[in-house]
Amino acid sequence: MIWNKIFKKNEENTITEKVSLTDQSDIQNAPHSETIIKEEIIDLPRIFKFDDEVEQSAIENEKEKTSRFAHFIGGLKKSKESLSEKLSLGLTGKKLSIDMLDDLEDILIQSDLGVSIAALLRDKLEEQRFGKDISEDEIKIFLKEEIVKMLKPVEDILTINRGAKPHVITFVGVNGSGKTTTIGKLAHYFKAYGLSVMLAAGDTYRAAATEQLTKWGEHNDIPVIATEQGGDAAGLIYDAYAEAQENGADILLVDTAGRLQNKNNLMQELLKISRVLQKYDAALPHETLLVLDATTGQNAIRQAEIFRDIANISGIVMTKLDGSAKGGVLVGIGHMMKLPIYAVGIGERIEDLRPFHAEDFAHAITGV
Repeated sequence: MIWNKIFKKNEENTITEKVSLTDQSDIQNAPHSETIIKEEIIDLPRIFKFDDEVEQSAIENEKEKTSRFAHFIGGLKKSKESLSEKLSLGLTGKKLSIDMLDDLEDILIQSDLGVSIAALLRDKLEEQRFGKDISEDEIKIFLKEEIVKMLKPVEDILTINRGAKPHVITFVGVNGSGKTTTIGKLAHYFKAYGLSVMLAAGDTYRAAATEQLTKWGEHNDIPVIATEQGGDAAGLIYDAYAEAQENGADILLVDTAGRLQNKNNLMQELLKISRVLQKYDAALPHETLLVLDATTGQNAIRQAEIFRDIANISGIVMTKLDGSAKGGVLVGIGHMMKLPIYAVGIGERIEDLRPFHAEDFAHAITGV
């Protein structure tokens, strides 16, 4: 077994191979050797399925569901506490009045559900219960049910085309959103399930992004295609696809730049990446995932709007839900974007990148 196999483009713009050989003791001590991966797979949720598989609900067992639910509750603790504490401030044991509805709308806005979602929920509650006695628990149940209705249509699982070699997934999002870390975690998942993976360091503007992706490649024993800082990202990705094809890789994960300072330049770069990939196959890339950071609150919605306009987004990953009381922003993003939400980050560990489930999410932030 070869450990730390990394491909890099040299200055002549050709692919060269850099191989670091280790002795048997190093392999045994590596963070993700074959034996360790087989043990870890038991604790990893099914964050994807193949195109010829049955629906995820049919292949998921009760143990996985219980584990999934526990992770959501723990990961969204801050958002739950924020909303629950605010709902405890006098919104119980009274007839539902205009003042109570105003207070509830303010609470929902403060919990980062957003102005439009807060107004929508207020209007629905007013229509159903105005002038009637209502308790805090009844308000929470109402909120949970309505959030599930909003998010259930966008609950989905990432589907991998078994016939595509490689299946190409590009990742877009602003710098600092957790894009590169998400790629590294997904690479670990795919490899743990027996798939061969390659990474393309397409964010050539930031040396730190290439360095971080390279470290993930080393950590997972996965090849990384990279070039010098400021190099041609589209050319790099074109060569990465050829390398992945030649090596029979199942998955190619592509990082991209996330500079919004000049939206037009970013749009042109993302369009160029799509064009060069489509020289191989008009269906490429198979997925373009938008990575959003929950800690940015309502700014994440603005980011989603911008990337929707400049890239052909096919799905969303929301990161850092555990580090913020602003988890409610996911409701607005799901309701507004009408795009599949494939996964959420609810912790720093690799296994804390979890498949998204609307009911678990709604339960976690309302406490019902």
